[in-house]
Amino acid sequence: MGESVAEATITNWLKQVGDTIEIDDAVLEIATDKVDSEVPSEVSGVLVEQLFGKDDLVQVGQTIAIIETDSLSETTTTITEDVAIPEAVVEIEKSVEVAQAMVSTAVDFKGTEKFLSPLVKNIAKQEGVSVAELESISGSGKEGRVTKEDILAYVAVRQKSPVANTSAPTPISNTSTQAVPVSVNGEDEIVEMDRMRKLISGYMTASLQTSAHVQSFIEVDVTNIVKWRDKVKNTFEKREGEKLTFTPIFMQAVAKALKDFPGMNISVEGEYIIKKRNINLGMAAALPNGNLIVPVIKNADQLNLVGMAKAVNDLGNRAKNGKLKPDDTQGGTYTVTNVGTFGSVFGTPIINQPQVGILALGAIRKVPAVIETPEGDFIGIRQKMFLSHSYDHRVVDGALGGSFVKRVADYLEAFDINTDI
Repeated sequence: MGESVAEATITNWLKQVGDTIEIDDAVLEIATDKVDSEVPSEVSGVLVEQLFGKDDLVQVGQTIAIIETDSLSETTTTITEDVAIPEAVVEIEKSVEVAQAMVSTAVDFKGTEKFLSPLVKNIAKQEGVSVAELESISGSGKEGRVTKEDILAYVAVRQKSPVANTSAPTPISNTSTQAVPVSVNGEDEIVEMDRMRKLISGYMTASLQTSAHVQSFIEVDVTNIVKWRDKVKNTFEKREGEKLTFTPIFMQAVAKALKDFPGMNISVEGEYIIKKRNINLGMAAALPNGNLIVPVIKNADQLNLVGMAKAVNDLGNRAKNGKLKPDDTQGGTYTVTNVGTFGSVFGTPIINQPQVGILALGAIRKVPAVIETPEGDFIGIRQKMFLSHSYDHRVVDGALGGSFVKRVADYLEAFDINTDI
């Protein structure tokens, strides 16, 4: 799943106990907090046990299923009392025992009708949360199930209020609960948000509650960039087999500016500032269902223009086709969103936590402008756009936020129309 992904939720089992599985067959579907993906099998065999159920939250490294392979079957059927069990079989048996022990905690919570994942049960057991308390927690998961975040939030509140009567605890929920709305005239369609939209809703609301959002705007003359792209785009597509858009040019300018102003390439964790060594640019992209996702270009400052163009196209295409991997959306240090794609002149984007800045690219438009020359000023037609910079005023002052977006504009206006690619 990638080094930066720690856990995922099982959303669907594609193979059931007893099914035959081939190498690379998709066994189950999982979801992280940002992307859904399938988990393929690395072996051929028969699925003999599922150690977690649908909607269970599983940590990376945990055993989730047992697949009996042909080689294991042949080995185990020939074991006699005089033959030592192969070390590989012993290790597998140990893994099964550990996984089954993790699931066995269900016996401690027979008093509740709620579905509780093994992780939630373990947390409840460690924190001394009773069955009655679990019943009182309003879950934010599917069908009201209690998630890891729900029980941790409950424990945190309970620790702050030790005098509270635990026999009648106050229900805790990460999301507001409300009755399903009813169409008064019978003509309105009522549709529940999908899982991704609920997550986005939670992220956006939390970001506004966390960061002190401030915006700076600047207009940029990108005439040279437009002329240069018109000149080289056909040659680039024939040579590289990919289209050349404006996005990689803008992303490269942002990466350069982040090197100049490392104070924008940080994150905030409570009262601590984390200075990021790598420049990993998030790129807002549209999913087939209309939702947005932010895949990340890792070490963006180390890519030349061709490399940036290929990275942008690769992530954009995989986002459209639903082929992003969990690690593709992790580790971003700064985000860029192109609102100009939808015709917007500028926007005020919400910061992608725990980052401290996000840049919106407006639509490129032909406008009349004053052009300064040694012979004097005159009016001409220029290609211009707005850059909208939202930043976290808790840790980024106006001088830094404004200087950063001005530096991005300077790089774009200084673009050499004779650049080779």
